[in-house]
Amino acid sequence: MAEGKKDSPKLNQRMVSSLSKRTAAAHSWHDLEIGPEAPLIFNAVVEITKGSKVKYELDKKTGMIKVDRILYSSVVYPHNYGFVPRTLCEDGDPIDVLVLMQGEKDDKLIAVCVDDPEYRHLNDLKELSPHRLAEIRRFFEDYKKNENKEVAVNDFLPPETAQAAIKHSM
Repeated sequence: MAEGKKDSPKLNQRMVSSLSKRTAAAHSWHDLEIGPEAPLIFNAVVEITKGSKVKYELDKKTGMIKVDRILYSSVVYPHNYGFVPRTLCEDGDPIDVLVLMQGEKDDKLIAVCVDDPEYRHLNDLKELSPHRLAEIRRFFEDYKKNENKEVAVNDFLPPETAQAAIKHSM
């Protein structure tokens, strides 16, 4: 979650700034900017849209987004889901955006879009409704069950922990 979002450049300005210097296709993990205000405000690449049963994933070699699998149950992604460019986590992937744990350490960030009038005022998970947090927790508990994979959702951590995770992965 972020604070001080009022002075951030608009989304399309951030993308153009990141891509305008290129003459070849950009790699969505390595070539897109994390953003000048990271870790407080950062850019994210959305791989999966809210409501989708299709799990897309970054192809680390090409930078393209490809279908990884179709979820095996009626579970759908409760929010847009993706990663923060120019970050690297302990699992060898960029840091995920939608802070939870799964087997090996695999941090997840819950972030808001600075341009979204419904959520841009949020600065802490405590400002989300208990129902919204329960929905997010339930998604991560359920989305791999039918693949016989166990997911442990431990805690929702404060914004400072999320910012430290981004700094560590930059």
